[in-house]
Amino acid sequence: MFTIKQIEEAHNKMTSGADFPKYIQEIKQLGVTSFETFVKDGHTIYYSDNDYKTISEPLYNSLVIKNESDKKQFINYLKIHQNGETDFFTFCDHCAETGIEKWIMNLDEMTCTYYNIKNNEILVEEIPV
Repeated sequence: MFTIKQIEEAHNKMTSGADFPKYIQEIKQLGVTSFETFVKDGHTIYYSDNDYKTISEPLYNSLVIKNESDKKQFINYLKIHQNGETDFFTFCDHCAETGIEKWIMNLDEMTCTYYNIKNNEILVEEIPV
């Protein structure tokens, strides 16, 4: 089974959102089938087959997630991040600002679903390969 250290090593190779597809392929090879990242503090729960999961430590001090979602602005921030113009923390700060509480990456379906604080889907996108 994979460890948080292995996932962190793969994550540390990313310098921007543009490196994300390589990161996904690497952790998928480790056996990660999905993961859930929480914007509040950046901690992530990683899942694999056979009910295995492991949880990372928080990455930063708690952010306040807005109660109301702004899907249009979130999509603008997401595009900027995916173009490599922001780092991970800035992206998380933008998520909090636009009411995104978490995202779930499904590596079998190769989708990423973003949720608001009420657990409503805000956006589903395909993960580029």
